[in-house]
Amino acid sequence: MPVPQVIAAAAITTASVPSTESSSSAPNAAASTATSAAAATAGSAAGSSGRHQLRPVKYNYADSFATTYVVSVVGASIAELVTYPLDLTKTRLQIQGEAVAVALTPSPSGSAKPNQMQYRGMVATAFGIVREEGALKLWQGVTPALYRHVVYSGVRICSYDLMRKEFAQNGTQALPVWKSALCGVTAGAVAQWLASPADLVKVQIQMEGRRRLMGEAPRVHGAAHAFREIVQRGGVKGLWKGSIPNVQRAALVNLGDLTTYDTIKHMIMDRLHMPDCHTVHVLASVCAGFVAAIMGTPADVVKTRIMNQPTDELGRGLLYRGSIDCLRQTVGKEGFVALYKGFLPCWIRMAPWSLTFWLSFEQIRKMIGASGY
Repeated sequence: MPVPQVIAAAAITTASVPSTESSSSAPNAAASTATSAAAATAGSAAGSSGRHQLRPVKYNYADSFATTYVVSVVGASIAELVTYPLDLTKTRLQIQGEAVAVALTPSPSGSAKPNQMQYRGMVATAFGIVREEGALKLWQGVTPALYRHVVYSGVRICSYDLMRKEFAQNGTQALPVWKSALCGVTAGAVAQWLASPADLVKVQIQMEGRRRLMGEAPRVHGAAHAFREIVQRGGVKGLWKGSIPNVQRAALVNLGDLTTYDTIKHMIMDRLHMPDCHTVHVLASVCAGFVAAIMGTPADVVKTRIMNQPTDELGRGLLYRGSIDCLRQTVGKEGFVALYKGFLPCWIRMAPWSLTFWLSFEQIRKMIGASGY
């Protein structure tokens, strides 16, 4: 072979060698790149999995039973302190007809006792308490009232919430009205039965100021003394004197309060497409207070009179044999309208009480990160 051709063939061979190496290294590079990408993906997945493992789903203690119980007691205590003077005024008005009847009872000598208690309206009664007993007497009996809410408000709110969640369909909080009414009646009845002793002590203390002004000897000198006297006269069972009308009243009140608030709140949010805000809370709580006053005032009158009546050594009432007898005597002697005696202060109290309670309750829950009630 001539020399030029040999040189040319060698050049061609030499030039082809890098091409072969390049072509053989290309798959290796691609494989290396793919391996790196797979490793990176695996690392990312492992890191993502590791992050998820480091951040497990936490239980929201703000929505727990204990937190809801405490928040409901705090909200109820705030509402009670703000509106308690109206409750005292309402109680005095409901007892007036009974006191007048007692005042006009003929004495053994045949003459009637002078009427030392005159009928008054809500405003006159409130100002009369301030003028005759002092402004601080408007909060007389507030201590057992606060004790009552430690049991009553906590139990009614938490039990209603538990039953509502049990009856809820498809995970929604909105219930049919009849289910909500059933939950409200049950929650109110159970809560009030447990809290009846504190309510009995509260009612008796509320009437002590008026008894002193009428020249009668005081029956109790404080919450602890009232508790001891009740147990001494009627035993432990005596702490539940008047519990039947008390439970009936609470069932009706919570039918109006819890059921109306829950129903109106979700109705406004669903139909008007409003968020869970203060405006919704105000509207729902005002409606709840009004319905609760209509439903609960007659039972409240009966309950107050039974709990306030004097008892004998065995703890038996001297004026009424029971809630039915009290209802019959009240309507027979004073007319059906007497069942709504104290309705105005009752409603005026329930409306701001319901407003204060629900706003406080919802705001505290929002502050601690709980969901809307």
